[in-house]
Amino acid sequence: MHQSPLAQPLELPCGAVLPNRIAKAAMTEGLSDDRLSATERHETLYRRWSDGGAGLLITGNVMIDRRVLERPGNVAIDPAPTEGEPENMAQLRAWAEAGTRNGNHLWMQISHAGRQSPRYVTNRPMGPSAVQLSLLGNYARPRALTEAEILDFIQRFAHVARVAKNAGFTGVQVHGAHGYLLSSFLSPVTNQRTDRWGGSLENRARFLLEAVRATRAAVGPDFPVAVKLNSDDFRKGGFTLEDSVQVVRWLNEERIDLLEVSGGTYEQPRLLGYSGDADTASEGPAMRESTRKREAYFLDYAQKIREVCDCPLMVTGGFRTRAFMEEVVATGETDVIGLGRPLCTDPDTPGDLLEGRIDKTVCHEDHVKLAQKGFFSPASPLMPIKVLNVLGGQAWYYQQIFRLADNEAADPRMGILRAIGAYLMDELGQARRVKKRSR
Repeated sequence: MHQSPLAQPLELPCGAVLPNRIAKAAMTEGLSDDRLSATERHETLYRRWSDGGAGLLITGNVMIDRRVLERPGNVAIDPAPTEGEPENMAQLRAWAEAGTRNGNHLWMQISHAGRQSPRYVTNRPMGPSAVQLSLLGNYARPRALTEAEILDFIQRFAHVARVAKNAGFTGVQVHGAHGYLLSSFLSPVTNQRTDRWGGSLENRARFLLEAVRATRAAVGPDFPVAVKLNSDDFRKGGFTLEDSVQVVRWLNEERIDLLEVSGGTYEQPRLLGYSGDADTASEGPAMRESTRKREAYFLDYAQKIREVCDCPLMVTGGFRTRAFMEEVVATGETDVIGLGRPLCTDPDTPGDLLEGRIDKTVCHEDHVKLAQKGFFSPASPLMPIKVLNVLGGQAWYYQQIFRLADNEAADPRMGILRAIGAYLMDELGQARRVKKRSR
């Protein structure tokens, strides 16, 4: 019997081997306790995902700075204490053990939220420059980082990677996409600095490259170090595909093991399938027919990157059918298929694809149509409705993750208004508990 290309192992430059070509892409979990430590819910969730069959699991944001979070349920790892291990090391070890129990890899995604930290988390977000996020007033104006803070954060990326390795995670991913701190330094829209961390692309990429370099030095040559990078910010005057290609050339020199190609920011959330606005989106390559049908949002952009990238490539976003996944892996258009939302409702999706039990993932559009139940038109031209669709869909999937983490089945019939209400209660309640604990 012919083995699916998806079932082929992949040897990384560092020598580690992924058992197959399907990865669970990073999705923020929101499961930490009020100390921002991992919990038993992480263990339950990642045990289920490990048993689901993906060769690689990538965690959601693990933060290097507990003051500025992507959401109040993030896990955070503090700077190295004078002696000993972080106080949440036992929880990290339990998380790593649960998430690798099926022989798969589990990589920690290391991140700093930057200016994309909501007001109910912090009133003083940080960024390369004081450029405020224009999204419903929920994000305060960031303050520009000092050079001393940048240098400190570079070492924090390295420290968290070292902690991840010691805890039993089998790799790390440096998050340089989606408008978070490293990504915001890459964009001339958000990085208006005039020192050696701004201006030219070489200067704007310095933070990312030095963070990756320090991370590699911290974990050694035999431990997987990956990077998540925007192919394009989809904003006029922002970080473009041409910029991304050049940054990849520089990343080649840092000996990374896997490059995940994504795109967009909170203001242009292409990662969530939002098509953007003509007046803000930048121009990219002509879309192939399959991409127009939403089968792989960033594959066409990835092909330009593939031409210069020395390491294996992972593309995430929009993959639906097993036939198309097998095609793009067999032809070398990508080495790893990243799946996200399908695993929120069915954690066994990777194994079912690998074994041929299903021909397609459960479609996000079908879920949203069921959840909306006629309340909101997905094609509405009104910006409030567009935002509600994006955020409502996001809240819906957060609730499915919570159900999996509580060892329950997903609830595909959950209404979107119910999901939004539950999400807001969860977020605000966790934010209050975290702030109270930090006082």
